[in-house]
Amino acid sequence: MIRIFSGPLMAMALAGCATTTTQSVIDTAPTALAFAGAVSAADPRAQAAGEDMLARGGSATDAAIAVMLALTVVEPQSSGIGGGGFLVRGTADGSVGTYDGRETAPLAATPERFLDEEGNVLPYMEAVRSGLSVGVPGNIALAAKAHAAHGKLGWATLFDPAIRLAREGFEMNPRLHGMLERAKNRSAHTEEARALFFDAAGNPLPVGTRLTNERLARTFEAIAAGGPRAFYTGGLAREIAETVSADTPRDGAMSYADITGYKAKTRDGVCGTYRAYRICTMGPPTSGGIAVLQILGQLERFDLTALGVDNPATWHLFVESQRLAYADRELYLADSDFVSVPVAGLVDPEYLDSRSALIEADTALGTVTAGIPEGAPTAVADGNEPEEHGTSHFAVVDANSTMVSYTSTIEGAFGSGLMAGGFFLNNELTDFSRSPVVDGKLVANRVEGGKRPRSSMSPTVVWDPEGKPFLAVGAAGGSTIPVQTARAIIGAIDFQLSADEILGLPFVMAFGDRLLLEKGTWLEDRADIFRSLGHRQVFLREAPVKGGAVLRTAAGWKAARDPRLADQIHTP
Repeated sequence: MIRIFSGPLMAMALAGCATTTTQSVIDTAPTALAFAGAVSAADPRAQAAGEDMLARGGSATDAAIAVMLALTVVEPQSSGIGGGGFLVRGTADGSVGTYDGRETAPLAATPERFLDEEGNVLPYMEAVRSGLSVGVPGNIALAAKAHAAHGKLGWATLFDPAIRLAREGFEMNPRLHGMLERAKNRSAHTEEARALFFDAAGNPLPVGTRLTNERLARTFEAIAAGGPRAFYTGGLAREIAETVSADTPRDGAMSYADITGYKAKTRDGVCGTYRAYRICTMGPPTSGGIAVLQILGQLERFDLTALGVDNPATWHLFVESQRLAYADRELYLADSDFVSVPVAGLVDPEYLDSRSALIEADTALGTVTAGIPEGAPTAVADGNEPEEHGTSHFAVVDANSTMVSYTSTIEGAFGSGLMAGGFFLNNELTDFSRSPVVDGKLVANRVEGGKRPRSSMSPTVVWDPEGKPFLAVGAAGGSTIPVQTARAIIGAIDFQLSADEILGLPFVMAFGDRLLLEKGTWLEDRADIFRSLGHRQVFLREAPVKGGAVLRTAAGWKAARDPRLADQIHTP
């Protein structure tokens, strides 16, 4: 069933699906257009951009691209055209397509990229806030490839909301203001960024300030008119290459040829089942999709419904499954164009059963090590990737029940801090292992020229046991992404929760032997129970999470974003 959303603009939308008014696009609240489907995005103004495309008769792919472009404007700290992403598309007949727009290392990059002259790992911020961290952006190439296959609207149309937002302005919300302050070492790294977001005293402009970005508007107009060639060739491509190269303190800098040679790729989706629901997600170079399928597959023998959603035993089992999946991820997952990744072995039901057998309902595992799935390479080592951050996830379903799940990122807050064309450039290359060799063994996720760094992004689509589209889901938050995504799927399937509820479930995650329980939730009150189960290093903190989903209900499709964002995305 498709739910029809309507409002004061219904007549306008039905009369040739005309463009929304400027005010409806730039306001904090989503547009009140008539459309079939649902759109979830971290920022309501980006959500409105996607809804605008659906109201014009666009596909889920059209809407998702418009969301990504709008987020470049209103959520510059997290994602946009200066970074990359992954898109998973699932249709009513069960077909799956996945698109890889992950950033690539310059061809001249070497495995020693993040080592100093003595072979020691560079300080993290020294690596991040320089051209060393910037990969060739992939989002525009991904968008063009997906649009060529599945778009219904003209390419230029997809840019309309983002251009208006950039030129006519949007209000600074508390979330952007807080990120500008907390990440000032990157948000204020360039003169261009300081002019856009800061006052003369070097403080972020106040919440509620109307921000404009005319340079970004002109960049969008050029790409809208010229297609992806306007990004990957010519003046903008040269500016990106020169900006990155000028700030790269050693050999292996990005070149113009690196940008002109970038290609987005179609990949084989990775699919499995959980309690008769079919789940399809993204494979390498992201680790996230495989981790999601492993977590779920290892939990299938446990009756979580009977245990209950508010039972520490349920989430103990969830944590133990995480630990096993992440041990495999750290050892085996990387860009499969460069290294052998045992994808089929990692999600094989018999292998997952063997890993599940290690989980005990009343006792935490001691040291957790990777398994040996079929096809696993033996001479590989666990690398030393820094903690991932940032990212934005959005999900769309259209009138044909086609689901699109798209995760986009520039990595850390404001990426590398470098800008070109009015947008921030990513720091994705810090997702590589900084050490190429550990204990004499090569690390799968080492830096190599043209290689794509491992990711945690987990865009996922789900069909119910009858084969009907059911859920498109994903998350932001670095290494927490697979955990958030699996948790949401469990919430929808095992506990039959609403879209808002699956994203609002308390967050619990193992970071090695340390267990994070979300502060301020019922988990905090049950911390001693987790300790009694053998989780000795329990710590409490606010959850670094940001999920998004569209979920089919009896009343139609429901879109939701993480409720933790509620106080941050609206301007008082």
